Amino acid sequence: MLYFIPAWYQQNQWCENEQSWWSRHMHTEFDDTVKQIQLFHRSGACPYHIILLSFTPNFRHFLHRQGVYRAPYWSCFDAIQEVTRKKAAVLSFHNLKWPEKIEFIYSMFAVVAMLHKKKYAQIDFGEDGNPIRIDLYQDEKLSRRNIYDDRGFLASTILYEDGKPVHQDYLTEKGIWKMRAFYKDGHVQINEKCPEYLLQHQNEMQSRRFSRLSYENMEQVICEVLTSYVGLTKKQDVFCAAMHERHAGLLKKVLGNRKLILSFYEDRYPAADHPESLKIIEEADYVIVDSEKNVRKIQKDSEIRIENIIAIPPYDSRVDSGISQQLDVQKILVPIDGMEEEKFGHLIRSLGEYLLVNKAARIYLFTRRAEYVRKQNVLEQVRGELQKAGLEEGWAAEKEQEKSLENDLELEESVPVRFFVEQCIDELAVSKCMREQRVLVDVREIPELYLQITAISMGIPQIVRTETEFVEHDRNGIVLRSMVQLPDAVNYYLDGLKNWNQAMICSYELVKEYTTEKLLEKWKEVMDSVGADLYSTVRE
Repeated sequence: MLYFIPAWYQQNQWCENEQSWWSRHMHTEFDDTVKQIQLFHRSGACPYHIILLSFTPNFRHFLHRQGVYRAPYWSCFDAIQEVTRKKAAVLSFHNLKWPEKIEFIYSMFAVVAMLHKKKYAQIDFGEDGNPIRIDLYQDEKLSRRNIYDDRGFLASTILYEDGKPVHQDYLTEKGIWKMRAFYKDGHVQINEKCPEYLLQHQNEMQSRRFSRLSYENMEQVICEVLTSYVGLTKKQDVFCAAMHERHAGLLKKVLGNRKLILSFYEDRYPAADHPESLKIIEEADYVIVDSEKNVRKIQKDSEIRIENIIAIPPYDSRVDSGISQQLDVQKILVPIDGMEEEKFGHLIRSLGEYLLVNKAARIYLFTRRAEYVRKQNVLEQVRGELQKAGLEEGWAAEKEQEKSLENDLELEESVPVRFFVEQCIDELAVSKCMREQRVLVDVREIPELYLQITAISMGIPQIVRTETEFVEHDRNGIVLRSMVQLPDAVNYYLDGLKNWNQAMICSYELVKEYTTEKLLEKWKEVMDSVGADLYSTVRE
């Protein structure tokens, strides 16, 4: 069995990231573990299981969003709370016990319960319409927060005093509190009337007793329960852990003598910032990294020669022709997150000069940051740079200003908007945006991996400053030696279709190196090296 241990935590806490349906997603849910699970779930190349260390009462909905609803998993908090249900269930807030004369007021975002003309409760829902949280109020102050499981029961409740959380109770399916975590000092108390936890492994259940009734922190509880569960697995089983500071130390204790694969993704757990990770890396059976650049970085930071390391991109490629040739304008996608102010200014001025030459070009500034004012701030910064260059500030006006013009004469005299901001949080939004782009210009020190994989899948030429395995100079893109070359490089692909078509053909040749089958072959290499006898032939 291959066990995946993901790093799905909310702000480095032992809980999930589930949000109300109406709130803007401030993060992407996609990471290396999601892709790895999708890979094995769809191919059937190896039996696998997810080990979930965080409190995730809406985990079934998360699996559904990732397209792996029936993925097998073991939850540490389910074991602690003795939860045996596996399937999501319908729960109506009307079926809960409410005071007499309660009145429900339905708004666009939530349901508010009023009692004697005072706010008694607020009911928030997940994106599938299930209640995920009910806040209870006393004298207009938050007094209790009930958190509901998507399997149809109250999973946890948080007690507040003067609007501040005091402790959180984790409940059984019958509503009995099993574990109490205190916010002030982080210590955890076990209910002495039911001091057992329930282990489920291969359709068998075992009841174990907690070694004590009081723990200094939640990690100690999780460590004890996880150790018991790992003890039920076989010696030849392999554990693939997404490296994260929340559980790195814990896994070193629990999995010290087991077959261990470490998975590094982007800058989630930079080895240079965590000296303690060097020992874990050295002792691991294999290390998987998302790109060749990060392989070299880990090698450098570790100061040791790591032989058992490989780059396996967390995204597979597939031919998916875009629609940029069908548009009247030529869209240029330019990622800007993490770019220094001086470099950003130089970039905008350089692109602005190019717009004087190519009237059909449009610049789409790409950001994954979800702040509501992000678009306005970026456009304001762009206008400032255009003014410095003596260019038209109106190129970076907001759409509303363009639409406010009232007659045809004003429309003819108006300045066309040529700078836009694309806020894309999740991968679905990114793919939709990329389908319309003619060229990708990522001049940051570290280009975004997902954008590069999507670009070769859609045959989009790439202009970068840093060479990667996804851009071959003068084939599917251009590696700039200097930013002065940028306008000429962009024009090389937009002035006619000859060079653009050649780059598209070269991109589709690169696609063959990162298909699902190729990624599975690399995984087979890893599993063979670890000595796991689990891998079967890949489905054609």
